[in-house]
Amino acid sequence: MNAKMADLKVCFEKIGCTDVKTIMSSGNVAFTGAPKPEPDWAQHIEAGMAKHLPRGFPVLLRSRDYLLSLLKADPFAALDVLPTEKRVVTFLGEPHHEALPLPIALDGARILAVQGTEAFTAYTPHARGPVFMALIEKTLGKNVTTRTWDTLRKCAVA
Repeated sequence: MNAKMADLKVCFEKIGCTDVKTIMSSGNVAFTGAPKPEPDWAQHIEAGMAKHLPRGFPVLLRSRDYLLSLLKADPFAALDVLPTEKRVVTFLGEPHHEALPLPIALDGARILAVQGTEAFTAYTPHARGPVFMALIEKTLGKNVTTRTWDTLRKCAVA
């Protein structure tokens, strides 16, 4: 069960974050300040969510500048992606160091590239639902969060 966005916003405010905005109902939160130095933010936010929400959630952070630079670089431009395919970015908790035989495909989903702490996937919607998530978790583990390219754009300007 995910947290309600209104509860998530209040939680971030309670732990000292400023200018808090939730984005869609995606679990994404934008804020302009936090009470801890950057390396401690994720742990501080995780502890705050465990305290102020019915349950805790893992946190993966990326700065607005980082998201904007990723969008500007557009790694998908150099990849073989059809116009009808959805583009998704998977943010990893830590860099993936294992060499992968890319692309890796399953039921219309393809992991096309892994660069640092991001993986880039394209998929065609499938009758069985988000099969691309099974491919991502099987390949990269569960300490990840995945967003569509369009959601990433919304997060970067929030």
